[in-house]
Amino acid sequence: MKKTFLMMALAVGMTAFASSCDSKKENQIEENAENMEDAADDADNPAAEEAAEDMSDSADTVDPQ
Repeated sequence: MKKTFLMMALAVGMTAFASSCDSKKENQIEENAENMEDAADDADNPAAEEAAEDMSDSADTVDPQ
């Protein structure tokens, strides 16, 4: 009984850790896209700005927060 409980707790912990890592990576991707979009706007480069918007939108599709 104790072994089963321990294994279940370990599985839940690993799942929670994996989810938090994915969320951090998605937030980092979105932050990088925003920085790239700002830099493209400052450089007055519409093609790069559009590419950054697309990258940001794709990150939002995965993680809408």
